[in-house]
Formats: sequence, structure tokens, C-alpha cells
Amino acid sequence: MINSHLIWIAFFAPLVACVLITLFFLRSKTASSLIAIFGILTSFVCSCLVFTQIFQSNTGTQLQQSLSWIHFDGLTINFGFLMNPLAIMMLLIVTGIGSAIFIYSRGYMDEDPSSPRFFAFLSLFAFSMIGIVLSNNFIQLFMFWELVGLSSYLLIGFWYAKPSAADAGVKAFMVNRLSDFGFLCGIILLWSVSGIGGSRSFQFTDLVNVPPHIAPPMLTIIGLLLFCGVIGKSAQVPLHVWLIDAMEGPTPVSALIHAATMVAAGIYLLSRVFFIFQPSPTVLTVIGYTGAITSLMAAILAIVENDIKRILAYSTLSQLGLMVMALGLGGPMQGMYHLTTHAFFKALLFLGAGSVIYALHHEQDIWKMRGLLQKMPITGITFLIGTLALSGIFPLSGFWSKDTILALAFENNFVLYLIAATASGLTAFYMGRLFLVVFWGNPGPHHGAGHGHEAHESPAVMTIPLIFLAVLSTIGGFIGIPHFLFPQEAPEELDMKVAIISSVIALLGLGVSYMIYGKRTATDPLVNMLGGFYSTLKNKFYFDIVYGWYVDCVQQNVALFLSRFEKEFIIRLVLGSLTNLVRSGGKAFRYLQNGIVQFYAMIFVLGIVLLFLFLIHSYALVLVLSIVPLFLFLTLYK
Repeated sequence: MINSHLIWIAFFAPLVACVLITLFFLRSKTASSLIAIFGILTSFVCSCLVFTQIFQSNTGTQLQQSLSWIHFDGLTINFGFLMNPLAIMMLLIVTGIGSAIFIYSRGYMDEDPSSPRFFAFLSLFAFSMIGIVLSNNFIQLFMFWELVGLSSYLLIGFWYAKPSAADAGVKAFMVNRLSDFGFLCGIILLWSVSGIGGSRSFQFTDLVNVPPHIAPPMLTIIGLLLFCGVIGKSAQVPLHVWLIDAMEGPTPVSALIHAATMVAAGIYLLSRVFFIFQPSPTVLTVIGYTGAITSLMAAILAIVENDIKRILAYSTLSQLGLMVMALGLGGPMQGMYHLTTHAFFKALLFLGAGSVIYALHHEQDIWKMRGLLQKMPITGITFLIGTLALSGIFPLSGFWSKDTILALAFENNFVLYLIAATASGLTAFYMGRLFLVVFWGNPGPHHGAGHGHEAHESPAVMTIPLIFLAVLSTIGGFIGIPHFLFPQEAPEELDMKVAIISSVIALLGLGVSYMIYGKRTATDPLVNMLGGFYSTLKNKFYFDIVYGWYVDCVQQNVALFLSRFEKEFIIRLVLGSLTNLVRSGGKAFRYLQNGIVQFYAMIFVLGIVLLFLFLIHSYALVLVLSIVPLFLFLTLYK
């Protein structure tokens, strides 16, 4: 039996922390951080207790509770939660990984005077994501979906005095507004056609049996519109451009966005309502190829990136692409499995990068780092574990989850398999490049620091979360995640052929990176090796340039034309003419209000005569109407 009170506590604990910090502790760095940590840990403990209850009872256990929120004739919207194995697993990721990031943030943000505001925003972010995870209907989910967008805007642009950070926050917010418009249209369209027996609903449990009754073309349109939300939140091509610039925020924000919140929301949505996408082969094909293209493109761009956080951001793009591809191939289990393990090692890698940035006084250029393994052994070793897990090296967690996706692609679509395998090989290459450039070899002339400062290991409040995440990244493949999530779809044994091929590809990628970067050079050898293509990659395939041209030359000119059209035609011509007409009419009728009683009596009599003549014959009316103006003129003239 699931205790619903625990779910409600897990739901609202971060919100309570956010409110307390905002109202009472915005001037206390210690109190604000402790309240935020206590809030997320409360959610995590409650989630663990609920997980235990589900595991002990039955993996198929499902609990739904709702409170009446909005009710009109034909429209009912509830506020509640839907708890099942998929939701509790995602809740554990958000609260568990979030707890490690919150604790780490206490050390990372210790010197920032605005850290109380940071922890308030961070708690709001966690509450928003928990709301997405627990929502039992589309309207509630969309509300928290938008709240996640707001939270990301606040955190990405946290250092708002820095123009690049402020611009990055706006960019993330606006790109997601574009995709969310399509998402909202899909929700409304699904609701409008969901009426079976005269009843429409936004509830997930009510919509499960609806897709078979919807015409295939309409279902395809609905699926593609809903997928728009995924393209924005999970940063798929062509709306991927915001995620790289999101690195302007503090590193814990990057870890939270990439590992446990925001970008994971799109994959979770696909899995939560997979029953809507599954009946449409067209939608699944679009989803599959969108994910594959995103994965390969991001992996290619990562090999020339020199910012340590942006390399990891491209890695997230690539791995999200693999998850989306898995969903497109009909594998929600494979996608969610990789999402879970990816949360472990991606949070580890981002927090490891943050540890390096913290030690080097906010230096992020990997070519200004060298030999940090000797100076920062805990950070270096845990970062190596994360690198190998992401590369898919046996027996770390990434090997198991990535192999299920590759095996699914190998069985169902060999083209997508080749794309995914290529992206996996490139992942091993650029992660090997990152580790070798930053941690390998002897410390440079500045002892690994970019500004002449001695590099040193981060404090325990930052290294303990690294160790915790390194353990999860190591054992994550052995804790039976697929069997808990989807017991009927979990593979019974490893596909040895695919596993061997993927392992060879990963080792080959790492080997090539060692051949190129094993001996430190002053500049990146890829500059000469790639030739003119290097410039194309550094410009990110010109997506930002094209979008910038569109905004400046097309959108702005259209807006200027519409503004002038409104000002000159609608306001001046149309509204001005109407104003003049009303003013002239008022002046004309003003003469009728002359205060002469005899004149009013005459008008009254004329009205009666006109009515009488109208009743007698219409021709007489025409005659009188032609005489009346002359009579009125003579009267007014006198």
C-alpha cells in the first residue's frame, strides 16, 4: 500500500523551502543553503520510502489522487498525482541527483553574495520538475512545464550583470516558448477529439484508450504537435541552440539541467504518454530520425569545442538524441534506462568540471589546463569514471544502457544503428580528448591553473557528491532498472554481438584520442587535420548565424512593416476617418438640439406624418423625405 501523504510531502517540500528562503532568509547564505538542502533531501527520503512500498507490493502498483481544481460544463481539470514505477524512478532521479547537486552547490556558491537567491531559484526548479513527474493530466503537466522554463531562465541568467548570461537566459526562454506553443496546440487538439461517449478529458488514465478511436491523420498531427514540446525541452534539432549557451549559468545549474531536470522532461513525457505516439508509424519515424540526427550532429560538434562545460553540453545533446531515437524505435524502456544511468555520470561529469573551474578560479578553456590529476586526484579519478561510463566501457552503467539502445536499433533500423554507433564512437573520442587535455601529463608552468594560482582539490562538500555519483555510475547497470520500469520488456540477456561491436568502437574512440592527445601540444591538432571543415564545426553548422539572419532581416522587417501598417493605415486612416465621421455627425445633430419647444413639436408631428405615409404608400415616403431636408434647412436658417 502506497502512502499518499509521502508523495504530497515529496511534491511540495522544495516549494516550501523556496518560499521560506524568499520571505525570510535572502540575506543569510548559510540558512538559505541548509533550508534548500533540507527541502530536497525531504523529497528524496519520501521518494525512497514510496519506492520501497512499490517494490515490496507489486511493480505494477499505481496510485492516483486528484483534487478538484477547475470545473465547467464539459470541462474538468484536476490537480493531483499519478504514481507508478515510471514516475517513482524519475522522482528518485530528480530528488536523488538533485540532493547531490544541492549539497555540492553549498561549496561551489559559498563565495557568491547572491547565493540565497540562487538556492531559492534552485528549489523552485526542483519543485517544477517534481510537478512534471507527478502530474496526472496534461494541463497540470503543462503548467509545471512552463514553470520549469521560467526556472531555467532565472538560473541560466543568474549572473544577469553579465550580458552573455542574460542573453542565454532569454534565448532558452524564447526557444522553449516557440516549441511549447506547438505542445499546447497538441494538448488542446487531443482534448477536443478525446470525447468518447460525450466526455472529454485531460487525464492520462482517461486518454489511454482514446488513440485507437482517433483517425490516423489526426493522430499523426497530434503526435507531431506534442513532440514539439520535446524538441524544445530536450533540445533536439532544430531547436537545440539554447542548450549550449545555457552553460553561462553556474555549473550546478548546468548539472541539474542536464542530469535531473529540464532536458530529461522531454524524454519522460514521451515515455509517460507513449500510448499516444505508438499507434502512429509516421510520428515514430520522425521521432527516431530527429533523435539520431541530433545525436550525430552534437557528437561531431563536440570534437572541436574547447570550453569544458560546452563539451559536456554537446555530450548531453548527443545522449538525449540516443534516448529520443530509442523512443522512436518503440523502446520507452531503453530510453528511460539510458536516461537514468546518464543522470548518474552526467551529473558526475558536470560537477567534476565545476570542481576544476572552482580550483582554477573560473577558467573554462581546456587548453589552459594541464595535469590536474596530480593536483586534484579525487576530481580526476571520479571524472575518469564518468568519462568511461559515458563512453560505454564495460562494466560501467553507460555500457549497459547504451547497449540496449544499440541492440534495439540493430534489430529494427540498421541506418539508425549506424548513426548511433558512429555517435558513440565520437563520444568516446571527444571525452578521451577532454580527459587527456585537462588531467593527463605533468602540470603546466602554472601548476594547472589558468591564472598563475596553485590548483588544489576541492573541499569535502564538493568531493563527497562526486564520490557518491561515481559509485552510482559504476554500479548503475547492476541494480535492475529495466526490470523495475518495464518488467515485461526488460531483456533477459545481453546481445553479445552488439555489445562486442559497441565496446570495440568505444575503445577505438578512446585509442584515437590517446594517439592524438596523449602527448600535449600547444594547440589542437584537429585544426590542421580537419582543414576548412574545422571552421564549419566551430560555427556550429551555422545554425545560430542563420537564426540571427532570420531574426534581423526577416522577422524584424516583417514586424516593422506590420507596425507601420498599423500606425499609418489602421490608426490614422481607418480609425481617423471613423473619428472624423463621428465628429461631423455630432456637429450636424447638435443643431437639432436648439432648445425651441415649437421646433421639437414640429419634429414630433413630422415623425407621425412620416409614419402614416409609410403605412399608406412607400412612394409618398420618398416624396416627403426629399422635402424634409429643405424644410429643416429653412427652419434652421431662420
